Amino acid sequence: MMREPFLPKRRRSMLPTTSTLAPSLKTAPPELKVVNMTKHFGSLVALQDVSLTLTPGTVHGLLGENGAGKSTLVKCIMGFYTPTAGQILVDDQPHAIKSPKDAHEFGIGMVYQHFTSVPAMTVAENLVLSRYDHRQVIHWKAEYEALHAFMDDSPFRVDLDLPVAQLAAGQKQKLEILKQLYLKSRILILDEPTSVLTPDEADEVLGLLREEVQAGHLSVLLITHKFREVTAFTDEVTVLRKGHLAGHGKVKDLTVADMAHMMLGEERQTKDMAKVAHPDPVPRLEVHGLAAHRDNGLDAFGPLDLAVHSGEIVGIAGVSGNGQRELVEVLAGQRPATQGDIHINGEPYGATRAEMSRLGVFALPEEPLRNACVPGMSVAENLALRNFDRPPHAKGNLWLVLKSIRQAAQELITAFSVKTPSPDTPIQNLSGGNVQRTVLARELSSPDIKLLIAANPCFGLDFSAVDFIHSAIIEARNRGVAVLLVSEDLDELLMLSDRILVISEGQFVYDSPIEAADVKEIGHRMAGH
Repeated sequence: MMREPFLPKRRRSMLPTTSTLAPSLKTAPPELKVVNMTKHFGSLVALQDVSLTLTPGTVHGLLGENGAGKSTLVKCIMGFYTPTAGQILVDDQPHAIKSPKDAHEFGIGMVYQHFTSVPAMTVAENLVLSRYDHRQVIHWKAEYEALHAFMDDSPFRVDLDLPVAQLAAGQKQKLEILKQLYLKSRILILDEPTSVLTPDEADEVLGLLREEVQAGHLSVLLITHKFREVTAFTDEVTVLRKGHLAGHGKVKDLTVADMAHMMLGEERQTKDMAKVAHPDPVPRLEVHGLAAHRDNGLDAFGPLDLAVHSGEIVGIAGVSGNGQRELVEVLAGQRPATQGDIHINGEPYGATRAEMSRLGVFALPEEPLRNACVPGMSVAENLALRNFDRPPHAKGNLWLVLKSIRQAAQELITAFSVKTPSPDTPIQNLSGGNVQRTVLARELSSPDIKLLIAANPCFGLDFSAVDFIHSAIIEARNRGVAVLLVSEDLDELLMLSDRILVISEGQFVYDSPIEAADVKEIGHRMAGH
């Protein structure tokens, strides 16, 4: 029997209002043109004379490094920003879009990188809540009839009665898209829509949307960092670089190298990723029966057994929320274990600062500005967090030698190509890629490093930053460092790892040398099958 959503009885029993019926999905999309779009923030030029045409019934990729102007462009289209100059044309008619509601009136909707649904409410309630109307009464019987008709006509199926909190990541992303279809959006702007999905889920979502596009029901502007998605699912591509239009064209006429050249302004000089063989590896990290709780006291993972050897990268794949974050926190000393034991280099390990220093354990955590830095402190001070209280940076455990700290910081800034106005700049003023480079410089510069724990080291970074970090991890591995790499990017894991594991619901459900890894099976295990 269908469960009626929880709302006050007086609202459930009232009569329906007009225009309750779900929209048809068969309305053809309009043409969208952005003409000479310019946006200045004071003296900062975020966007300069950028033009783009989204042809009806196509998927158009929008590429560019972090800071290239992609977000500024789509925020101008959606009405979050008022452009300094330029026009937005819908079917060749100029329109001033001053808010997302204005964009909605022209059939334009955006699916954001982070979920916007209310977790405690059902799918049906979230769909109805997404409407822009201001009706005071809801007749749920009529709403359900309309919602079922809408679902029957939509590319995705999500259970209307399930609370959003019970949906898997793939279903939540489908719901975000369904909300825009429910609002009659015929132009969808998708901001990194597959960042939390397994490869199978990503292919399913983009594949089903492409079917709707090819049928002439939708147009899609896809912001992505993944070349595979561009080549597999888009028809045209526009590339931005430093706020300017760097190039555009049909995907069938372009190679990945062409697109990379447009983004970077030069040929991508990817460092040699060749791996060095280590004939006599020794165990650096050994975990036996390890378990821990989530913040709410429920089991996060475990019991788990794990080993990482010198000169080896062990990758852990998994959809976010399956215990990998808590595992990294236990190993980095940020969360207590509830059972089990950890050994580093054969010695018991409790993840204290003294033990990490003595045993050579270093970490590149997720969200480094929050988890590995003091935002208001300078770049130089953050680079010294590991050794500020030891010579040559300190005298007698009392006095800091600021000249030594600054000189060492300048050397690391140069060696790791950190873009900062000076070593004295607060680290919170740096871009995400340069914050990550700073942490990487601090964690990999020590000659005593034996184990590196890296968690989603490239999340949200641009292509050049990703190349640099990947190369640095491989170089550390080639020096004999043991690397535990936790990532939600399967392509990254397949490229870097020597051995790959999958974690699902807090347990390792797959383990394979990388040369024997089955990508389809990995995707199924990540999805919990």
